[in-house]
Amino acid sequence: MRVTNPGRVYFSARGETKLDLARYYLAVGPGIVNALRERPCMMHRFPEGVDGEKVHQKRLPRGAPPWVETVRVSFPRYGRHADELCVTELGSVIWSVQMSTVEFHPWNSRRADTEKPDEWRIDLDPMPDASFQSVREVALIAREVLDELGAVGFPKTSGGKGLHIYVRIRPEWGFADVRRAAHAFAREVERRADRLVDLSWWRKDRDPSSVFVDYNQNARDHTIRSAYSVIGVPEARVSTPIRWDEVADVDPREFTIATVPTRFAEVGDLHATIDDHVFDLTPLLEWADRDGQDIPDLDE
Repeated sequence: MRVTNPGRVYFSARGETKLDLARYYLAVGPGIVNALRERPCMMHRFPEGVDGEKVHQKRLPRGAPPWVETVRVSFPRYGRHADELCVTELGSVIWSVQMSTVEFHPWNSRRADTEKPDEWRIDLDPMPDASFQSVREVALIAREVLDELGAVGFPKTSGGKGLHIYVRIRPEWGFADVRRAAHAFAREVERRADRLVDLSWWRKDRDPSSVFVDYNQNARDHTIRSAYSVIGVPEARVSTPIRWDEVADVDPREFTIATVPTRFAEVGDLHATIDDHVFDLTPLLEWADRDGQDIPDLDE
């Protein structure tokens, strides 16, 4: 595939170009395809590089080759639909880079039934004054709860200041139920976290040094960067899968398009086996019923 403007600088901190971005995604090909496979995917495009304008692209851009696959999703609140990118092979990722895509934001459901998520996402989102050490501590508390539930969590850096943990689930529940289950889990983490976590609904009401366990990332049409997605910042950081034994001292700033290919070659895709560990949400939904706490509806 021909990459136009290959020498255009996309990341100003070290000068990596559009071609460097394409080569990065080639280097982590099995990982990025595994993370995006069969999912509706929003493309975050930066036509002039990450210091320029960002374009949130839900609909596949016109002129796509016929082999680039899509999936139609609807937005009932607005009476609209969109044919979104649906990655099934690495070529679609590289074509997206040719179209100036830097970040990939997939749904937590797949093309077979876009209304039934198969991925529960635990987003540890630090407030402005929270330390990354607090995020690490909350992640380990979250793992403790997951272990007690019999769920296997797959952690990754967010690419920013947080951490994500993904859990594969059976695609038997709608977005509202998955979000309810995620909220019940977040409340249990909050109970054990000794004030490290604040689940107050309004951001302005949260302790500025706390961590928010963002269960809302499981709402319909809410997306976050996939594993191996680059983040649109000058340093070209990458949302990178990590092992649980790395959580205690991981530094997300070390994971960039300059370093992750070597890491990938050495350790492979740390999320490769996620589909082998499928969790039944029933216990968490029972927790939600036990707690009896309503949360505002964010579903479209």
